[in-house]
Amino acid sequence: MGVAGILGTVFGSIAALFVLIVIGVAMIGGAKESRTTTPIAIPTLSPYDEPSDRPSTDSSREPTQRPTPTRTEEPDEEPDVDPPARATLNTTLKNNTVYRAGALPRLSCRAGNASIFSHSQLKSLILRTGRCMDRAWGQILQKQGIPFSPPNYAIAAGRGRGACGDYPAAGSMVPYYCPRNNTIYASTSAMARGNGNARGYGQIISWHGGIISMMAHEYGHHVQNITGLMNSWWAQTLDSTGSSGKLALSRRLELQATCFGGMWMRSVAGTYPISTGNRGRLFWFYGQVGDYPGFPRDHGSRVNNNRWFRQGWLRGEAYQCNTWMAASSTTS
Repeated sequence: MGVAGILGTVFGSIAALFVLIVIGVAMIGGAKESRTTTPIAIPTLSPYDEPSDRPSTDSSREPTQRPTPTRTEEPDEEPDVDPPARATLNTTLKNNTVYRAGALPRLSCRAGNASIFSHSQLKSLILRTGRCMDRAWGQILQKQGIPFSPPNYAIAAGRGRGACGDYPAAGSMVPYYCPRNNTIYASTSAMARGNGNARGYGQIISWHGGIISMMAHEYGHHVQNITGLMNSWWAQTLDSTGSSGKLALSRRLELQATCFGGMWMRSVAGTYPISTGNRGRLFWFYGQVGDYPGFPRDHGSRVNNNRWFRQGWLRGEAYQCNTWMAASSTTS
């Protein structure tokens, strides 16, 4: 990575950390977490090898670093453990009622041939797939007695200012979710082409599924917000006295949202559609995003971003996204 790339990563990481701080300040109150817990998710997935059928159109944008490959076979898709017994509404991190929600329904949600480099086409795709996310998440959350309301969207061609700060932030291309007004903010040009020295998602994978999976991650933050997970995360963050503890909590929050995003992408794979080849591209993509050594470790390593996206895709049930009960090695 050159000097420009390193500077972009630094500014992007600082911007992401700033957004986390603003989000935390926006939270009001917070549920205290129960100390009596039952293990929920057991992520056993190994780092994913780069698919051999990755299209040549992305080869000129190939990252200089990749996770160390170990195996390419898919693990057993059966859940590792049984879901917890039904109980009253719980907003804690480890035993939240959302973990009883099961799998997302397989709904029809077609992407079409939208270009990520066209603002109007990408914005339309984001809003259309957002409505699919509403239908899927609303259905399983309401069955658990969790009050559901969809998020709002603010999608700009360039830049704008939202309730939790500028979007995109200086030196960053990432979208963000603001719990203050339940809104997902994103810049289509920043996500597709980058912002300043920060490389855009479209420069890693030109297929629109990469950006939509990131929007599914942001929707995962909305799920965390309306289920009380985000309030509980912020309460624990305030109680944490050291920066390392706060960053560890941030990584678990972000990796859980990535897992929720993987759940949704799998639920629409049949109609989106997501071919076997594009599934491989998604898995590879999540081995390229995450924290870089030497910079703020607030989103999780690239290996663990890959691990938790595949956890959501392959395991497919909400309780398998319980990062709060997972080993620290899987949330580093």
